[in-house]
Amino acid sequence: MSVFSARTGLAAALAVAALASGGCTQLRSHQGYVVDTDLVNSVQPGVDNRQSVLATLGKPTIAGQFDQGDWYYLARDSRNLAFRNPRPNAQITLQISFDQKGTVTAIRRGGLDQVASIKPYGKKTPTLGRERGFFQDLFGNIGTVGAAGSGGGGSGSNTGGGGRDRP
Repeated sequence: MSVFSARTGLAAALAVAALASGGCTQLRSHQGYVVDTDLVNSVQPGVDNRQSVLATLGKPTIAGQFDQGDWYYLARDSRNLAFRNPRPNAQITLQISFDQKGTVTAIRRGGLDQVASIKPYGKKTPTLGRERGFFQDLFGNIGTVGAAGSGGGGSGSNTGGGGRDRP
């Protein structure tokens, strides 16, 4: 075996290892508003109004539908490995409240503590009645389609409207 083929084999093995380790790289993502701390700190309650906030921070992520219509700016950074679901790493929630005239009354900031984790209970929804298996569901209607009295067009079914006398 020559030195050249040993080096080629080693280089190929290193290339395969590099490609395989790329699948384990942590993925990062950002969703929502890009926060500029200086601009957010420049908005002052009692001084700014809707137009000045819109000019300073831009269009809100969500505008409230009730009361005075608070504005919300949301930003979230997430991380995940390969095919797993993303998990929030950092979150900023900025709520700006306005009065009747459109003047800023309050600015509230929130973080990752506002992320709700929902874990459904069980894997099956309970239902009333009997339990049916796959084959019962698949073959359960055989013989009932077109049977007399079922409104399916069998003998004795001449009303034409699914059991109704008039259209």
